[in-house]
Amino acid sequence: MTSLVAAAAFAIFIWWFSTGLVLLLNRLSRTGVRASQTASTLLLVGALYGLRHTAGQTDLASAYCAFTCALLAWGWNELSFLTGWITGPRKTAISAKLTGWPRFVESVRAILWHEIGILLVGGLIVALTWQQPNQVGTGTFLVLWLLRTSAKLNLFWGVRNLSEQFLPTHLAYLESFFRRRAMNAFWPVSVAAACAALAWLIARALDPATTAPQAVGLTLVSTLLAMAIVEHLMLVLPLDTTALWRWALRADKRGQAFTAGLRSQPPLP
Repeated sequence: MTSLVAAAAFAIFIWWFSTGLVLLLNRLSRTGVRASQTASTLLLVGALYGLRHTAGQTDLASAYCAFTCALLAWGWNELSFLTGWITGPRKTAISAKLTGWPRFVESVRAILWHEIGILLVGGLIVALTWQQPNQVGTGTFLVLWLLRTSAKLNLFWGVRNLSEQFLPTHLAYLESFFRRRAMNAFWPVSVAAACAALAWLIARALDPATTAPQAVGLTLVSTLLAMAIVEHLMLVLPLDTTALWRWALRADKRGQAFTAGLRSQPPLP
């Protein structure tokens, strides 16, 4: 049980720190951003190698390694998007009058290359770990992809907290694709499905037939899923969504002032 608590604590720290680090790196100077993009790409290559190397290993260290490598691979996708390097063919805001299917299509166009990039990296991870005993990395990336897609859909259909403070100034146009409302019909469905998956993962981790390394791997993935559920709750609860990462957001005072001005505008219909 101690090893499972340690794994959960590790996953929580990595989730919190890596999110803040991506936000912080994106707020560096242009030279700093380019350097972070280069470093992130090198880490992606190393992460893919690490996932391939540990795919056939079932020891405790390999579970942690696969989990960390999957996060590094995901971090590359997140940083490339937030820096504006890989986004989509549409780079302008949409009219508040645009609704329905046309609004959805234009929203997808704004993040299309980013979504394709996620699928390509995810496909590489699946290929590198295919039919191998260590699926911690694949499970980690899958959870991140599914829950982040769910979060994007919830932002599109409307939630209380849009977390627009996290958008850098060069991506401020993306706020026009969000909708502010108390909740949407998809939110409870997405949270319920995530909670069901979390319960299944926890049950497998606590199953006496599960080996210690397997239990740790399941705990790492399930804790990350739990944090994603917390992020979903933060979308609708009256909470300050920036509180946990204020240390990273302080790096760009001008960006914060800009988004503060955007937040003062009336909500989208």
